[in-house]
Amino acid sequence: MQPGSDLPPLFRSLDPVFADAGLVLGEEASWSGPRRWWGGALDVEGLALASVGAAAAALNLLAGTPGRFGTTAALTAAAFDSYGYLRIDGRPIQGFAPLSGFRRTRDGWIRLHANYPHHEQRLMQALDASTADGVAAALAGMTSLEAEAAIQARGGIAAAVRSRQEWLNSRMGSAAGSSPWIEVNLASGEPLTARNRRLSGDDAGSPLAGVRVLDLTRVIAGPVATRLLGALGADVLRIDPPGLPEIMDQFVDTGFGKRSAEADLAAPGNRHQLQELLASADVVISGYRRGSLERFGLEPDVLLAARPELAVVTLDAWGSTGPWSGLRGFDSIVQAATGIASLYGTEHHDDGWRPGALPVQALDHATGYGVAAAAIALLARRQELGLGGSARLSLVRTAEELFSLRSPPPDLPLRQLPAPGLRSMASSFGDLRYVGPPLVVDGQPLDYPGPPAPYGSSALAWA
Repeated sequence: MQPGSDLPPLFRSLDPVFADAGLVLGEEASWSGPRRWWGGALDVEGLALASVGAAAAALNLLAGTPGRFGTTAALTAAAFDSYGYLRIDGRPIQGFAPLSGFRRTRDGWIRLHANYPHHEQRLMQALDASTADGVAAALAGMTSLEAEAAIQARGGIAAAVRSRQEWLNSRMGSAAGSSPWIEVNLASGEPLTARNRRLSGDDAGSPLAGVRVLDLTRVIAGPVATRLLGALGADVLRIDPPGLPEIMDQFVDTGFGKRSAEADLAAPGNRHQLQELLASADVVISGYRRGSLERFGLEPDVLLAARPELAVVTLDAWGSTGPWSGLRGFDSIVQAATGIASLYGTEHHDDGWRPGALPVQALDHATGYGVAAAAIALLARRQELGLGGSARLSLVRTAEELFSLRSPPPDLPLRQLPAPGLRSMASSFGDLRYVGPPLVVDGQPLDYPGPPAPYGSSALAWA
């Protein structure tokens, strides 16, 4: 293994947690293998290795064993493309829906997201269209910003393809760069007694054994975080609202090692069960847009006022400030808005310049591993001081972190990675072929403890 000395120190966002708890972060988590394999204008490899390294560094502190947890280039690259490698009974999984993607407007380009049926419906309503051809015709008569505003106003998901400078000159861009990658607030109050601080853990690569994680996340970033916590031994219970459709292939990809419940938290009986879950949870992770969980008492300040030993981590698309802070968003939409799609644009011989995308959905995955790192660091604080805290991340802040990284040297050669070691596991969805987590424990690759549970099959109770 080699130290990641040339990687961006993303874990330094967690310095307040470590310092407050009297923990001293030594070397970054180690990694092995090539440093550059995807190529492109931005250091996506550095973001990937450093975000996984942040989780590994927090684990090493929590376990008190420097160097025990690390990663490799091959494992990290495969994990960031886990959706692409997954096979369910030999079947490749579905990618973006037909209406999702880049579309021309009167003056440029816009990126649409219509993977979910309700988002597709809102998009159609906003453009007064009933077919894909109708969408194209409507967009051809609008500027990118006009289309963006119209779609967002109806609750649809879209972003005009902006240049980097256009984003930086906007109010959204100004707000996005004003916070650290992981924004931490440490809890105060009555600490746990020394006897109650320790995590049960074990010495077999499951340092989070016995840790209870309430997973209120969807799509990719949040579920990636809780998938890793489940791989590390935590009891992860994901709760989804009824009537809100989920993309089942995506659920399978991020569902390893978890249980799954479906519940209307507004129903009185479920509210009571939620309170019982919260009374003995160790970690709460939420991934809904800002303010959407307030009515359930799931805001970090409320949770920590009741139980200051909790680790509470929230993530969203656009951050907690700025005019888009309450909007929904996805990795591809953030790429379009912040200038990534413009930077990765290419000339096509048949129709000229077209915007592009990162080689993987790196904003989602890097944010997910940052969420896991924050949760683990806050558990380390609880173990030392008996108090937890909250942390906040966003896809847009991860995009800003990516832009802040030093561009790779132009003479740094691309290295081909070995084919990932695909693993197999039986499940209720069929035989699964998948890639494992991006961590090694004592030099050995980590694996998931079990397959994804059937959607909505679990009770509102801890295992």
